[in-house]
Amino acid sequence: MPEPVSSVSFPPAFLWGAATSAYQIEGAVREDGRTPSIWDTFSHTPGKTAGGEHGDIAVDHYHRYRDDVALMAELGLGAYRFSISWSRVQPTGRGPAVQRGLDFYRRLVDELLAKGIKPAVTLYHWDLPQELEDAGGWPERETAYRFAEYAQIVGEALGDRVEQWITLNEPWCSAFLGYGSGVHAPGRTEPAASLRAAHHLNLAHGLGTTALRSVMPARNSVALSLNSSVVRPLSQDPADLAAARKIDDLANGVFHGPILHGLYPESLYAATEPVTDWSYVLDGDLAAINQPLDALGLNYYSPSLVSAAKPDVSGPRADGHGSSEYSPWPAADDVAFHQTPGERTEMGWTVDPTGLHELIMRYTREAPGLPLYITENGAAYDDKPDADGRVHDPERIAYLHGHLRAVRRAIADGADVRGYYLWSLLDNFEWAYGYEKRFGAVYVDYSTLERTPKSSAYWYGKAARTGTLPAVETEL
Repeated sequence: MPEPVSSVSFPPAFLWGAATSAYQIEGAVREDGRTPSIWDTFSHTPGKTAGGEHGDIAVDHYHRYRDDVALMAELGLGAYRFSISWSRVQPTGRGPAVQRGLDFYRRLVDELLAKGIKPAVTLYHWDLPQELEDAGGWPERETAYRFAEYAQIVGEALGDRVEQWITLNEPWCSAFLGYGSGVHAPGRTEPAASLRAAHHLNLAHGLGTTALRSVMPARNSVALSLNSSVVRPLSQDPADLAAARKIDDLANGVFHGPILHGLYPESLYAATEPVTDWSYVLDGDLAAINQPLDALGLNYYSPSLVSAAKPDVSGPRADGHGSSEYSPWPAADDVAFHQTPGERTEMGWTVDPTGLHELIMRYTREAPGLPLYITENGAAYDDKPDADGRVHDPERIAYLHGHLRAVRRAIADGADVRGYYLWSLLDNFEWAYGYEKRFGAVYVDYSTLERTPKSSAYWYGKAARTGTLPAVETEL
């Protein structure tokens, strides 16, 4: 007999958390010494975000963090993954820290620990200090060294109380959406620069990992979060298989190759030869990047379906990452993307939990023995309060149930998955989409900033408290 839906249980030590990022929730962009990041500049540039919206206030977490932590505790969450605003800590991206900026994160960590919630720190979630971008940004090697200095500053300040550390969040987006398609900050459309940025992000991870370990207790865990793609060919035609391999290299191998194995795939070099000669990979870089990890974070939303481009099929697009006349995929003009079949979220992304299981099992094989965390997973829906002010989101509950079942199945299949961070705790500034898309388990009224837990928040909280998935139909 199949296992009853309502009795899917997780290991006792499994970590149940939620995640956010600094620019999406903090606001207070000009307080306590903070200076502009690339997302401040980008979001204030006409035409770059929906409705010209920006994160100046966002959801005012900077001033409301105590209430937000209390809400997490009320829901029963065991962990909270948040990012540090580099511009708040080190405004120019160089030199000594601004203690007022660090003090905010000290207070946040103390509040979390007082409520029994484990903090997980992400050092970089896309908000590069604008002065570093003015000096060339991630395509410049120097940015990696500045990141290592910043990592050491934050590690010294918080390493005695924070055990889980993530160097970079989704470096693919930073490199290819920021410097390739330009739909993310800093909005550049330079294919060669996007590949240089990818390498220097990898180098930043390696140097940052070394810097963190030089100042923190050995018990602390250092990881990074990859939004590795589940790339599926449209058919078994050799041309479609070759297209899938190319996108797999550009989405996945470009990061996990050097980080996990100390090398870039030879097929990646061959595929990108028309764009770059990779001369910026210097002697010693791959060894610096290939630092042992304590864990790997995986972010998953939807699979990709690709084929060789055909005359009647449009060329590559930023599938699932916003539209642009420029492709985020360098040297992939011969590849076409297709909508995967099935139900879609408000983002237009297909709901497919099998992709999460596939991703977990891939990295179980790719890095045997390395603990895994799902550091982002969630969905945007058109959530609205009812007449009584309650927010019912049964679609999100079904989404979470399906994806958590996929995680549990992967554990049963031998994967060492130790935790899950729902994206996101709060409705927030959704990058180029402004405030149009709501990923939060907690509804935010953007006019009053009042927080209202959605039914999915209570559902997820019950799962966190019991270690067992409630039935989808449960009314909480």
